[in-house]
Amino acid sequence: MVKTLSSYPPLFSLSSLSCPRTFPDRRNRASNSPRTSPDRRCLLPPVAANCKIRRLPQSGASLSLLYFSSLLEKFYLFSVTFKMSASKGTTFSYCRVMMTLFSPCKISPIPVVSFGCKSTLKIYSAKMELSITQPDDWHLHLRDGDVLKAVVSHSAHHFGRAIVMPNLKPPITTTAAAVAYRETILKSLPADSDFNPLMTLYLTDTTNPIEIKLARESQVVFGVKLYPAGATTNSQDGVTDLFGKCLPVLQEMVKHNMPLLVHGEVTSPEVDMFDREKVFIETILSPLVQKFPRLKVVMEHVTTMDAVKFVESCTEGFIAATVTPQHLVLNRNSLFQGGLQPHNYCLPILKREIHREALVSAVTSGSKRFFLGTDSAPHDRRRKECSCGCAGIFNAPVALSLYAKVFEKENALDKLEAFTSFNGPDFYGLPRNNSKIKLSKTPWKVPESFTYASGDIIPMFAGEMLDWLPTPL
Repeated sequence: MVKTLSSYPPLFSLSSLSCPRTFPDRRNRASNSPRTSPDRRCLLPPVAANCKIRRLPQSGASLSLLYFSSLLEKFYLFSVTFKMSASKGTTFSYCRVMMTLFSPCKISPIPVVSFGCKSTLKIYSAKMELSITQPDDWHLHLRDGDVLKAVVSHSAHHFGRAIVMPNLKPPITTTAAAVAYRETILKSLPADSDFNPLMTLYLTDTTNPIEIKLARESQVVFGVKLYPAGATTNSQDGVTDLFGKCLPVLQEMVKHNMPLLVHGEVTSPEVDMFDREKVFIETILSPLVQKFPRLKVVMEHVTTMDAVKFVESCTEGFIAATVTPQHLVLNRNSLFQGGLQPHNYCLPILKREIHREALVSAVTSGSKRFFLGTDSAPHDRRRKECSCGCAGIFNAPVALSLYAKVFEKENALDKLEAFTSFNGPDFYGLPRNNSKIKLSKTPWKVPESFTYASGDIIPMFAGEMLDWLPTPL
């Protein structure tokens, strides 16, 4: 668990730091006057406060007794003032503890701090390890057939549960079909896996309201997915008349407290591709919320500041949103830099940088309205690298690494666990997981591809290095 004192925001990450000590020019001061550097902030373990300071003849001043290995309950950020005297070398004074960052934090058995002749301070050995409640994925595409068998283990390795999307061929439109699909998923899992797929129904103009009652009683189905017809992969059977033909179903969903999971885009050809989410909010979602204020709605994979503002303006507990890793770390330039990038193509499409920044601010704010949903959507390489490529990014192997990267960059690692592990189950009215997962600041390389019986699948950031490595505990 990450602990912080909110009044003292993080100053930098625990990876490494180099702080040159700069002093006034020797020629511009009296020979017997002390020279003082600006205050520096440095990371030291608690035992460092009791370490003796000694002057070494050839290597300047150093802290002794820092060759150790321990698992600390807390890791402190100290303010350290350096003062240089021409005759007596360097002295140090320790100021107050600024904040408690991580618990636990493993310190490697190498010198933590050294001060050399070149007046450089370096932090060498702080290895960050976060232990958090195992996350859930509240928006996942597992497909079926050989693709399902190839990808499900990646999600099961990191996540305890997942809301599984119903847009198969044919779509999962009934509770009976959802139960059968769940059994197929379970049979595709490793024998020792505890992964729990949470199923959904595909809403159509002809959905029978009785299916909502059956879904709730099944204890297998946890949501109904609204795809506007033609909005994304396998959405041709989607809704064309939400407030007409689907009205009885929506009323039944309110009665049984069944969430509506919304792909929030209009599909009219007159609407610009990059404005589809904004127009959907104005013309469909806002009227829906006004008409059904007690209907639980998840706006899936939000991509714009318009969506963030809308979710934040609604009654808490009834409207929430999932946010994908790709929409937090990429903007629409990522589709075209260095040529067309088909493996960065997804729907909703990547947006402007101002929208990406709005999403980052939302998820790192601590708001309970936003939670993890990868929208991991695998396609065979041949269906991505072609003249009419499919929309979807396979991010299951890298999602947690990317979320951690975003929260670290925003100095908000203390809010990561709520976003990944608490907000989702709380909104759905489900218990939080008891299992844990460890996130280590350990560089690792993303595989170039994952081969399966019928071909291969390219993951997000294929072949690149990522900083955070998730490991189940």
